[in-house]
Amino acid sequence: MSAIKLRENIWSVGIQNPALRVFDIVMESKYGTTYNAYLVTGGEKTALIEAVHKDYFDELVRNVEEVMPIEKVDYLIMNHTEPDHSGGVRALLDRCPNLTVLCSASAKKFLSAISNEEFPCRVVKNGDTLDLGGKTLTFISAPLLHWPDSMFTWDEADKTLFTCDFLGAHFCEPSMVDTGIHAVYRRAYEGELRYYFDCIFGPFKPAVLDGLDKMPAEAELVCTSHGPCLTTATLDQVKECYRQWATPSPRPAVKTAAVLYCSAYGCTASLAKAAAQALADDGCQVTTVDLVDPQGADVAGLVNGCDIVLFGAPTINRSAPEAIWDAVHAVDAINTRGRAAGAFGSFGWTGEAAGMVHEQLKQLKFALPEAPFKVCFTPTEDDLAAVAAWARSVAALVKDPAPAAPAKSQKYICKLCGYIYDPAAGDPDHGVAPGTAFADVPSLWTCPLCGMDKAMFKPL
Repeated sequence: MSAIKLRENIWSVGIQNPALRVFDIVMESKYGTTYNAYLVTGGEKTALIEAVHKDYFDELVRNVEEVMPIEKVDYLIMNHTEPDHSGGVRALLDRCPNLTVLCSASAKKFLSAISNEEFPCRVVKNGDTLDLGGKTLTFISAPLLHWPDSMFTWDEADKTLFTCDFLGAHFCEPSMVDTGIHAVYRRAYEGELRYYFDCIFGPFKPAVLDGLDKMPAEAELVCTSHGPCLTTATLDQVKECYRQWATPSPRPAVKTAAVLYCSAYGCTASLAKAAAQALADDGCQVTTVDLVDPQGADVAGLVNGCDIVLFGAPTINRSAPEAIWDAVHAVDAINTRGRAAGAFGSFGWTGEAAGMVHEQLKQLKFALPEAPFKVCFTPTEDDLAAVAAWARSVAALVKDPAPAAPAKSQKYICKLCGYIYDPAAGDPDHGVAPGTAFADVPSLWTCPLCGMDKAMFKPL
């Protein structure tokens, strides 16, 4: 791929990888991907946005040098520091000794660990600017889109927004713009756009809605870090898709429960049926799925959307069946707060499965009973009554939304590191007096533990 001119002072200088079929271990990339980077020039200074995967650094240099010598790049803007964006940072610092990196506070922490060296760095906050000489770039904090370090970079003069992963797709389009996608592949691109959203941004839907609201309304070009840039031809459509996908469905008036199980000889299935019936009798809306034959059930939707999730696992080779682990691994680890889960199962010899699943659910921060429920071989009537009671005890762990605390005393928690800001204590070590409500904490204040800004906090 060569440098592609997008605007008078903006070039796409990233990398195309059309042959890639698996991205970062967990995502299929049927149409390859791109590692996008952008060169932005002003009257006096030049900025490179993103630094691509380390395996493609030499190609990045060749693309930049179609426009200017790489050593003349003044700034490297890192909207996000995952290694597919930052892999070339260390080599770039070696080539450009006068380079200054601009990034968020948490990005600085990550980059130091990725590059294993100190480097000239300017940490930027929401609203900070960079003057390139006749062109000013503005930084917009966008945490959890999809890492805590994420931000957007806004070029007001050219009405261009650099959003990193936000609104992207693993789709290798040679022209690097949405208008270049052939009609034959339009539906394929739309499918990859949705798949990318589900995999990358599905766990962060509130942040998605915040990100959409932070986008300047006058943006005419959005430059993502994967896939084609978005022009006015499709930008509004893509934004509306993101809004629809991220907007939560109305919650049922009753508790919802999923009972997911595997059963070789019907023993664990009997426990699942008894547990599900008990929850249904108590007024829960229950979905029961045999994971060996789920018949189209949305397992990921169930484990991430239900108030109560029960996993029924027989023991095979001292572990749970693969289908059970697949369901457990579909849990979004950041969205388990206030929800309850439990593990149960029948076993023949040793019975490790339910306990192993229980420990994994504990790591995922579900509310859990003290122990999993398990029986040896065929459950008796007493066992079935006991698993029903156990299921009810799990349901009782679901927390109803707490009433809002008075604004002045409301505590806030950092979504990255768990630090709790207590207005009563304040943060005197960083200039915030005791008795300061979170709303009155200065906008430039950052988390004392991880350095994230106020946008990373939510009410506790």
